[in-house]
Amino acid sequence: MQVTDVWIYRDKSQLGYDPTSGKDITGFKVEALDGSIGKVDNSTNDVGASFVVVDTGPWIFGKKVMLPAGTIQRIDENEEQVWVNRTKDQIKNAPEYDEMNPGDQGRHQEIGTYYGAGGPGYRDWDDPSSPPR
Repeated sequence: MQVTDVWIYRDKSQLGYDPTSGKDITGFKVEALDGSIGKVDNSTNDVGASFVVVDTGPWIFGKKVMLPAGTIQRIDENEEQVWVNRTKDQIKNAPEYDEMNPGDQGRHQEIGTYYGAGGPGYRDWDDPSSPPR
């Protein structure tokens, strides 16, 4: 199943987690395709606008990044870990998250375009070997 809307979580049978359960994933470790990128600082389950904010710590000089729900490959509650289907470089090069203005629709659109089909941060779910763009 290819995620066409980057702001919607994958089906819970694929995700391994029910995002509507109300379980707080704040503090969960986040793993990119090529290594650890930080911890979940915040998450939402807004209809059509779900995302996680990842505190990258010293990896990107304390930068926080917004990852749309569609980039999340799997969540393991027991391991307290989130896996995303993106590389460190794709995340590092993403538009910066504005912590002072988290509801900025222009920024959401820019991030959605970056991670969405055709954007430089896009990755095909149906072909895990596909190179990141």
